[in-house]
Amino acid sequence: MKKKYSKRNKKENKKLVEALKSYIRQNSSKYLNRKNISSIGIGLKIKDGKRTDEICLQFTVDNKIELESLESVGAFVIPKSIDIEGTTISTDVVQRKYELSFEVIEEATDNARKVRYDTMIPGISISNTRGSAGTLGCIVYDKDNESPYILSNWHVLHGDTGFLGDSIVQPGPHDDNRIDINFCGTLVRSHLGEAGDCAICSIESRNFKEDIFKLNTNVQKLSEPELLDKVIKSGRTTDVTYGIVERIHVISEIYYGPNTGNQNIGCFEIGLDHDNLPNDGEISKGGDSGSAWMISKNNKATNILAGLHFAGESSHNPHEFALACYPKSVFEKLGIKPSSSVNSKEKTTGYNKNFLKTSIEVPYLEDENVAFELNNSTCIDYTHFSLALHQTRKFAIWVAWNIDGGKIKRISRKGISFKFDPRIPTNFQTGNDLYRSNNLDRGHIARRADLVWGTINEAKKANTDSFFYTNIAPQINDFNQSSRNGVWGKLEDAIFRDVEIDDLKVSVIGGPIFQESDREYRGVQIPREFFKVIIYEIEGALKSKSFVLTQNINRIEVLDLDEFKTYEIALYELEKKCRFKLDDKLYSTQIENQLEVLEERKPIKSTDEIVW
Repeated sequence: MKKKYSKRNKKENKKLVEALKSYIRQNSSKYLNRKNISSIGIGLKIKDGKRTDEICLQFTVDNKIELESLESVGAFVIPKSIDIEGTTISTDVVQRKYELSFEVIEEATDNARKVRYDTMIPGISISNTRGSAGTLGCIVYDKDNESPYILSNWHVLHGDTGFLGDSIVQPGPHDDNRIDINFCGTLVRSHLGEAGDCAICSIESRNFKEDIFKLNTNVQKLSEPELLDKVIKSGRTTDVTYGIVERIHVISEIYYGPNTGNQNIGCFEIGLDHDNLPNDGEISKGGDSGSAWMISKNNKATNILAGLHFAGESSHNPHEFALACYPKSVFEKLGIKPSSSVNSKEKTTGYNKNFLKTSIEVPYLEDENVAFELNNSTCIDYTHFSLALHQTRKFAIWVAWNIDGGKIKRISRKGISFKFDPRIPTNFQTGNDLYRSNNLDRGHIARRADLVWGTINEAKKANTDSFFYTNIAPQINDFNQSSRNGVWGKLEDAIFRDVEIDDLKVSVIGGPIFQESDREYRGVQIPREFFKVIIYEIEGALKSKSFVLTQNINRIEVLDLDEFKTYEIALYELEKKCRFKLDDKLYSTQIENQLEVLEERKPIKSTDEIVW
């Protein structure tokens, strides 16, 4: 009895599909090792060139060969039916020959997809620097630390000659070979095998937008497509194309180059949607690799990801088909999720002036015109910290943050990328170009470890917020690193260790000190000094300590351990240097006549020297 497939009978379909899926997983290598067979999957039997409703095991071959000729060329004869768990299932043989939608690059029909974007948008050109050009599929997030990543194919972001940590460029080298200025991130994780052809890279020196180019939707959910589902994609070369799922749970053998060879890839197959045919008849072309196939309803893309496009029919094949990886297996292998669990639309708390029993305001600028305004305010809020951003120096003027020592969470920084704040134009921020191939480190002003407190969602949001370039400043070989015996990065830890602080709460104000004589490097003036004011309470009494760090920025390419020094400084000196006014309540917290002028002070060599 023929097994028919009906969209109405989902329960019966599912039971049969699961049995066939299990058979394919167990036996795919046996068939794919045979000459001429290119894939095995579940499809609807084709008769006289038309699709029927009979479900079958469908084999594809590079070239159809008449039965009497099969043995003469050493090809395997596929039986007319196969018994699976007591049920006889018909087989079908169709001609297909696949190639990666990356190997043969064709010019994009929409040139807008080939140019550089400061804001990364799914659907535009991207590639490993060793490759040519593929498509940025969608924006995804790390399961553990919420870091945003770009999702595309293994053969787009990694490739036959690539390595983890490789530079990724947008657009791909085929579209713009200026790879030095087109850097957009690094290869973080990748996978090639039955779970799919997939990889993710970090997002650095660029903003990002989740909505897919021309589809006006983003990925919120994952699906496991069924036969006859309608889908739509937005690719670098073929623009927007429509399709229908015609084969599912396919294992296809694809050649990936001399170093990688043939690989068996788990996927499903998409054919033409005859109600929405492409203008040139092509459902995919070279350069479309990595595109996101979205479930389509009423000819519009939903927010449900159906699959990750990675291959299409070869140029010599008479049929139009595309192959896509299943999203659930891809996301599981790469440790990612489709959206952030932290609601970016929630109000960000920022620095809390009432965090201590005594209210402490943020610094008041002598000239507010130097600061960038966001929503008519020079105070820009993040999770547990706020800052003022200098419009021309492109670094924070000050950063104010709160530390709740009793609610600190242990959250990893692994995989989190430095990134532009998408609320602020990139021409007001200093990105990764400044820090490449030198001894300049991207140093946090508000320490990441200080900010990860509160609820787990708060801590995760603060963790990622700390990596915005607005909270980053150039620091010689990271003077915060304890491995270099630097005092600067130990100041907050020292106060918690040495003093009984009320409620384990501390507020800090810090940032660079701008001087006209600061050295210019790569078009950016590098601050040679930084400040930090630590504010706390002991038995209800308000206390504070203020410090300055100096770094020798005349030796960016060579560094000695003694290139940076930390001093204690009086508040009035700090205000003069920074050209802002601190809260008046802080003046009663220091015995300023005990502090000598800065030039005569000895540097602090150990936090044990500090009298809190």
